[in-house]
Amino acid sequence: MIERQIVAQKSKERAIEEFVFSYLGRVSCSHIMMQRTPLGEKISVYTSRPGLIVGKKGSNIKKLTELLKAKFNMENPQLEVVEITNPFIDAASVARSLISGFERFGPKRFKAMAYKALDDALKAGARGIEIVISGRGVPSERAKSWRFSAGYLKKSGDISANYVDRSYEYCNLRSGTIGIKVSILHPEVVLPDDVKIKEEKVEVKLEVKKEEENNGDKKE
Repeated sequence: MIERQIVAQKSKERAIEEFVFSYLGRVSCSHIMMQRTPLGEKISVYTSRPGLIVGKKGSNIKKLTELLKAKFNMENPQLEVVEITNPFIDAASVARSLISGFERFGPKRFKAMAYKALDDALKAGARGIEIVISGRGVPSERAKSWRFSAGYLKKSGDISANYVDRSYEYCNLRSGTIGIKVSILHPEVVLPDDVKIKEEKVEVKLEVKKEEENNGDKKE
């Protein structure tokens, strides 16, 4: 019984997330976090363009609140817009920026867009980044999957499982569907194999007595 309630709650949260994305635009939003509070359900929308999400005098937020009440029977949904200060190292923002580029320019410039995303992430301080672009829409005679990487990125272990920021997105083009996977290791992550070598200070003591004796011998 409890398992069914958990599954039903997770399914509802997923449906709410998809609805918020469809209303605000997947390119504008990075990700959404939901939290239950005594006052109601709190929905935090993370974005690099908060002004576009909020709308003129909060019109988008007000309209979305009313829709959530009507569609999902939510009594008091609280929408919060959180600004992402550094979108170049946010995996979801990078993936959706690539989607926007595909939709505007098509798949022909995918290499240039991927390399630019790598360069921007490293300049923004990321330890490492990997972008995988695959699907029928990729213009290639041989490979249907392209991998672009730069910096240092953990592929296994605790760091990879819990600290690597990942995002999976897709877009439908005339040439076919393209999938995008972005993995970023943030600069604040402390790696267990980071080793700092301390320089040992060697103190040189001059023996004054011996020097005085030597000087005395020379005078004699």
